[in-house]
Amino acid sequence: MEAGFSRMNELTVTQASQGLCQYVQATVPDAVARGVVIGHDHRHHSRAFAECTATAFLRQGFRVHFHEVLVHTPLVPFAVKQLGAACGVMITASHNPKADNGYKVYWANASQIIPPHDSGIAQAIAANQAPWGPRLSRDEIIHHARCQVISRSMTEAYFKQVATLASHLEANPTTSLRFVYTPMHGVGTPYAEQAFAAFNLPPFVTVPEQASPDPDFPTVKFPNPEEKGALDLAMATASSHQIRLVLANDPDADRFALAECQPNGEWIVFTGDQIGTMLAHYVVTQTKATNPVSKPLAILNSTVSSKMLAALARKEGIHYEDTLTGFKWLGNRALALDEEGYNAIFAYEEALGYMMGSVVPDKDGVTALALMAEMACQLHEQNLTISQHMEQLYERYGYFVSGNGYYVCHNPAVIKKAFAAIRFGETERSVDRFYFQVREGEPALRYPKQLGLARVVGIRDLTYGFECPNLDLLTTLEGVDTTPKLPTSAGSEMITFTFDNQCTLTLRTSGTEPKIKYYLEGSGTSRDAVQACVDEMRGLIPIELLRLDT
Repeated sequence: MEAGFSRMNELTVTQASQGLCQYVQATVPDAVARGVVIGHDHRHHSRAFAECTATAFLRQGFRVHFHEVLVHTPLVPFAVKQLGAACGVMITASHNPKADNGYKVYWANASQIIPPHDSGIAQAIAANQAPWGPRLSRDEIIHHARCQVISRSMTEAYFKQVATLASHLEANPTTSLRFVYTPMHGVGTPYAEQAFAAFNLPPFVTVPEQASPDPDFPTVKFPNPEEKGALDLAMATASSHQIRLVLANDPDADRFALAECQPNGEWIVFTGDQIGTMLAHYVVTQTKATNPVSKPLAILNSTVSSKMLAALARKEGIHYEDTLTGFKWLGNRALALDEEGYNAIFAYEEALGYMMGSVVPDKDGVTALALMAEMACQLHEQNLTISQHMEQLYERYGYFVSGNGYYVCHNPAVIKKAFAAIRFGETERSVDRFYFQVREGEPALRYPKQLGLARVVGIRDLTYGFECPNLDLLTTLEGVDTTPKLPTSAGSEMITFTFDNQCTLTLRTSGTEPKIKYYLEGSGTSRDAVQACVDEMRGLIPIELLRLDT
């Protein structure tokens, strides 16, 4: 929380809530009667921000479904779905640094908002700047005639549905496999414990220093399981108990991470793509075995996630799609696929977010944790480790190696210049480039033709609005539709290159942090050859593309 109109504070949260309230009332049928679901995490000021949000909706006559205790993020969209609410608000900054706060909005379909609702809400916020009245106290909110406290009932209903995802309720209690769990100082512990109970799994060992909610996150620099070193304390706890598996949630428990100790004592922290592929394979296998359905199955991931999921879908004969980055796109597309006659059983993004079945149309680290634990128990009965199982999947679907990362840049002008240089060739260096005059009166697109020795054979620019996936087969763009299949956004940078060496590279800006992110993946039949290719190309990104050495 900070003062200022560009920061989160009680005034800006009140303004956001008033605008959301007005927009929902004007857009969603019976919105006032259906009401809003509100929840919050344990961060500094989250409780006050939740009260500001509830105050705005109550003053406008809405019914408020209020989570009166700390909740993990998936319980808000679950309650929106379960109660048929008009919208939901979760006050959380997820895995961001401790000084941050956040405000996440869910639509009436229980998925995160997408256009045109985002811009519509922004306009409504601008039109409702003056507070409608002082913030109500927590007691005034909870005892208000139009407020219903829902944490207990929604938690019970949630875990009833989570239990339906289990495939081995009789075998799970007998496992000798043990787990260590960390919520990263967040709200996850009671929800992870109930998920294990719903799956009939024996209790796990919790990292004691990180077990309880603490908004200062004292044992980690960043409370993000993706960050190097974030799982060190959990792995040390596991080693002291002679346990080889670590399960982790981020602070609001919508993401899930996994680590395994190898026979030589070294730890492997699995990537989001590896976890996503293993969970997808498990969900597909179990669905086919235990729940034969008439609807065709569908699985999804984000466009910057591994294409190993597409290979899995082809091999298993199921429908696959990718979406823009972010679960707002995955969740909404999964719902649309269900309406189109598919059964969208799984979705994931490489940033440790996973959606299983229809429990919540958003990422859910608790259901992911329970499913992975059950899968690990089944592998254990076959004398297989998770690492060995991942190797089996590579052998079945091909080797896919990722080289993802980011560069921190606090100067927006530098970021803009870097992407302009890639797109338009604004550089003093001599580089062999394409020349595409796509729009009359605008500069030609002059993307580089290669990275190192790898030739560019496909380009997708979702910022400019250009896509050509088969450049190696074309001599001219005349008559070629270069409109991207995915939605475009001029306000955020995102360019993808496909190369002739079966590598794909996406560069994009972060929506929440001062970072240029890159997602590099190679595939092939030889792990060593693919790894070498990815390593070489990764080193060329700052030199030949982003020009970060100048």
